Amino acid sequence: MLMKTASQSLTEQLCTRFAERIRTRLLAPGARLPSVRQCAQQQGVSPSTVVAAYDQLLAQGLVEARKNRGFYVRELAVALENTAHAATNIIASPVTRGGFQAQHVPVNATALIRGMFQSGSDKPQPGMGVFPPDWLETSFMPAAVRKVTSGPALQSLSLQYGEPAGDSGLRQSLSQKLVAHNVHAAPAQIVTTVGATHALDIVSRTLLRAGDYVMVEEPGWAIEFARLTALGMRILPVPRRADGPDLDVMARYCELHAPKLFVSVSVFHNPTGYCLTPGSAHRVLQLANAHNFHIVEDDTYSHIAPDHATRLCALDGLQRTIYVSGFAKILAPGWRVGFLAAPTALVEAFVDTKLLATLTTPALLEKALAWCIDQGQLRRHAERIRTRLDQARARSVKLALAHGCSFASPPAGLFGWVETGVDTDALSQRMLDEGYLLAPGALFHAERQPSTLMRINFATTQDAQFWTTFERLRAEQ
Repeated sequence: MLMKTASQSLTEQLCTRFAERIRTRLLAPGARLPSVRQCAQQQGVSPSTVVAAYDQLLAQGLVEARKNRGFYVRELAVALENTAHAATNIIASPVTRGGFQAQHVPVNATALIRGMFQSGSDKPQPGMGVFPPDWLETSFMPAAVRKVTSGPALQSLSLQYGEPAGDSGLRQSLSQKLVAHNVHAAPAQIVTTVGATHALDIVSRTLLRAGDYVMVEEPGWAIEFARLTALGMRILPVPRRADGPDLDVMARYCELHAPKLFVSVSVFHNPTGYCLTPGSAHRVLQLANAHNFHIVEDDTYSHIAPDHATRLCALDGLQRTIYVSGFAKILAPGWRVGFLAAPTALVEAFVDTKLLATLTTPALLEKALAWCIDQGQLRRHAERIRTRLDQARARSVKLALAHGCSFASPPAGLFGWVETGVDTDALSQRMLDEGYLLAPGALFHAERQPSTLMRINFATTQDAQFWTTFERLRAEQ
């Protein structure tokens, strides 16, 4: 709740709060601010205070007033042009640091990640995409780093670049590890990357050109939509069902647009938790063969999934398929170690793209990860995480149901796809006031649209206080 202080009036505090959310993309371009009356009720201030705060936002060029419709967040490019006097604050925004033209950056989808990096709350965050830090604490990871940096090993790792395709020892370990998923890839077919997202980017930059059509499951990972859009691709959203992608929609896309790529999360799909069935998998591969497109299978959640789950790469034998995974979800988000396994004919092209972007990847961390895999430490750690997650999921589901929510898909994996009955975009702003970061359903669509769904992290939604706050604010919508 806002409180008047000697240094800052209520109007200034309210304006600062909205301005910060706009500049950090927690309020995306096109988002509607609460009405004056609604905002006054929510913040416990007078309507005149809200009007004054909105006037300041207008003066800064951060919002625009639409007649009889309210106040809306402006595009960053417009805000930059109209607020040259505030350039010192805005130019520092991460949007401009990447070297893209601001108006070309699909910022909506990055809102959740920005919130994950910037959360100043010590409360469990329901919108987070990873396990809580205390779940990932281990003793074997520091031991692995000490192991590979002892003696002369550190000097040899530090004074030269690593292998272009990645550490050979890690690629050997990954080759053996993939056998458990029935994915057979020789070490020479594996390329290490700076996380799974980097692997997806390497595939896109190698196989696609601006203007190419790409099929992507919807709802889907918000960053994948944004990343492909930034590269100039034309996205063809494919509805994701319980058994897999909508095959009729895919077939029509193939006939009309000749897509070059299909991006899929077969196991524990984000955000629905669905898993691909064998029958659907076979039909997807038939379409790929008939219409000459590649498939990227993002298996980011493999560490918490059954080994026997259906995977396109296992059925296809890495002919038209490319396997992508990483270790941020299960081991250490900060290590940023991922990889791809690909058809032999594509490997050198992928290595070339990797070299252009990052030269090589950190050999030290790759060797440490190989040790964790070879010693069985990663496997035992994943088993402990799965057990703990099963227990957390049961508690979270019980709390969600008790507070008036339902599940749009059966709860499975790390995430729940929850029906709330209200606009979760608007609700997410109110929850931010209480210190909670939500993942509203609009973020998981190629074209942002109102949604009553939200994605929750089962590991971070066991707190009854969150659900009590959620239910109270939902009732006020």
